[in-house]
Amino acid sequence: MGTGAATGTIAGLGGELTPLIGRRAETARIAGLLSGARLVTLTGPGGVGKTRLALRAAAEATRSVFPDGVYLAGLADLRDPELLAPSVLGALDVADPGRPGADAAAVLAARLRERRALLVLDNCEHVIDACARLTDTLLRAAPGLRVLATSRQPLRIAGEQVFPVEPLPVPDADAGHGLRALNGNPAVALFVDRAAAVLPGFALTGSDAPAVAELVRRLDGLPFAIELAAGRVRSLTPQEILKRLTDRFALLTGGSSVAADRQRTLRALIDWSHDLCTAPERLLWARASVFRGGFDLESLERVCADAELPPAALLDALDGLVTRSIVNCRHVHGRSRYHMLETVREYGHQRLAASGSLDTLRGRHRDRYAELTARAGQEWFGPRQVDWFTRLRQDHPNLRAALEFCLERPGHARAGLALAVSPRHYWMTAGLLSEGRHWLSRLLAADAQDDGGDPAGPDATVRLQAQVTDTYLGILNGDPEADVGHALAACEAAAGHGGHRRESAWVRHHHGILAVWRGDFANAAELFARARTEFRELGCPDAALECRVKFAIAHAYGGEAAAAAEACDEVEAAALAHGESWLHGMALLARALLALRAGEPAGATARAGAAIARLRPFQDWWDVAMCVEVIAWSTRDAPRRAARLLGVLHLLWESLGGRLGAAPFMRTQHLRLDADVREALGAAAFDREFRRGARTTVDEALAYVLDETAGVPGLTKRESQVAELVAEGLTNKDIAARLTIAQRTAENHVERILGKLGFTSRTQLAVWTYEQRGELP
Repeated sequence: MGTGAATGTIAGLGGELTPLIGRRAETARIAGLLSGARLVTLTGPGGVGKTRLALRAAAEATRSVFPDGVYLAGLADLRDPELLAPSVLGALDVADPGRPGADAAAVLAARLRERRALLVLDNCEHVIDACARLTDTLLRAAPGLRVLATSRQPLRIAGEQVFPVEPLPVPDADAGHGLRALNGNPAVALFVDRAAAVLPGFALTGSDAPAVAELVRRLDGLPFAIELAAGRVRSLTPQEILKRLTDRFALLTGGSSVAADRQRTLRALIDWSHDLCTAPERLLWARASVFRGGFDLESLERVCADAELPPAALLDALDGLVTRSIVNCRHVHGRSRYHMLETVREYGHQRLAASGSLDTLRGRHRDRYAELTARAGQEWFGPRQVDWFTRLRQDHPNLRAALEFCLERPGHARAGLALAVSPRHYWMTAGLLSEGRHWLSRLLAADAQDDGGDPAGPDATVRLQAQVTDTYLGILNGDPEADVGHALAACEAAAGHGGHRRESAWVRHHHGILAVWRGDFANAAELFARARTEFRELGCPDAALECRVKFAIAHAYGGEAAAAAEACDEVEAAALAHGESWLHGMALLARALLALRAGEPAGATARAGAAIARLRPFQDWWDVAMCVEVIAWSTRDAPRRAARLLGVLHLLWESLGGRLGAAPFMRTQHLRLDADVREALGAAAFDREFRRGARTTVDEALAYVLDETAGVPGLTKRESQVAELVAEGLTNKDIAARLTIAQRTAENHVERILGKLGFTSRTQLAVWTYEQRGELP
């Protein structure tokens, strides 16, 4: 069964019935790999689109590359390895010699020996060992042959080039969901195309856009799942589909009536993968489903290993799941990190629930993350501060799952409170004020119920810590001062009654913050100084240094400059000695305020930028916003830039989800700058620049703040870095590892760059990048 490859059809298969969306770059890369490698294997989970991608790549193969044809052997229904070679013979329109096994393979080798052809072996996983042996035999016998295989695991023979097929890029959760923001996103485009096929006239509207964006994101960009979901628009709106996605295996049915059974429902598709797994792999798949958003090997072993699945067997099972594309592996910050597509995870979760082991595994999972957060709290003040924050941020979905377990099970609320307050700074530095309060308020209420209404109960220190932390988050979130004052008074009374000196010191610190908000800088400095003394007596150097840096900020803005400078010296020296970053960034903010106060706007901008560099890894948008405020004040002579910086400030405060639009003690000066810049520019120009700052991502906004625009013309510094790495031939996965960002973030950067420059392939982008550098590719 040959093909006229130049016509875009394969072996009489005919043209595509539906367009292949969002795979131009992958098709080009596969073609490039086939020009050099004898065997290219497309791997990935079921439903990711391996077959469609292989057929497109094969259909675009030219006669000059494969003059003797392209041949397709579909193996999805094959179970007997002895029938492999005869099945492939049928694809070549060669009669079966009548004898199974070696005779058929020999005839096949003879048929291909003198040919320059491409053989596509589709769905090799059920007969993977036989496919490996046959492919090795054919490649040795036919030097002009190339093989393109699709499989959920590699063939693992010499010379194999593995090409992992990733799901389609989905909209960034932090980006806008307007029509313009979703324009060109491949996952959204696939949903819209397939929905229009079943409901003529369907088009994406502004009201549907957020639901469609969330829908394709919840489906992990998995093409098969998206197509099944789109088929539901005959009877449901996108919003209704999204609402019913909680049981995706019941909802996502009804594929093509002419497709194989495994391609008609999502459950059947994943059953197909489950059947391929060994018993230990199935057990680990179910157990690992308790993780959310990914996990590392250490956590997997702590939660999932036991007598039934000892560590050595667990490691082998994990390798098997990675090999079969059930679990994906990425290298992040020097560590292997694993994750499952949400659809695959949910399937395993249903299996775990059916086994009766769900509560046991969730309890182990909770204990693991309680241990991790406790360790993070102990090591927060030191050289591992950024590492710990990054690790906790990566595991934030797991922290949520652990907190949910504590809320759902009576008697576990206090364990949840301990988890929620360690490390104390996590919710503040991560810019998750509202979420932190959400968990704390619910856990405090559940804890009161657990103790029969007695707030004291056993281990009351944890409860008091949670109350004090919740109150502080309320201060930072912009709660009315009367409410905060009442809550602080209650905390102060409880701390005094129970002799909790550490919490009493924190209450004094929080009173100092409120004094700064009111502009009472002298009283604030005194409160910080007293709290610092208490913390030093208690042996809490990190808390003492935090009070010292707040003392410096209070004096830098409205007190004694000399006292502020002296405090900055002390904080910076201690931070350097301990390898600490966050408080060092705060000291640099105080330095910026001092420079502005001394009439040195350039120095203020430089120090505020240095502070942002220290604070940015923590995603501490509260303190970053204060730094941007200083830079905005320093640029009032450049009104267009100042207006855009005011838009950036709006973006930062909105991202925090509170009531504030500026730090309270900076509000008067903020409003004065806003009025001056509006007057200088006029309303229309001001609004235009303000929107440019406010309607972007935080990364892009900070790139503008720090003037990170050097690099490839027309691109931001980050986009320039991505373009350079594309030119080097790096994959999105490699780019993510190199820049220490999420793979989907790298994918979104590439898609945005291609759209900005009007390109359709990574090759075009690479050539253009070389041209900008004045080099030949």
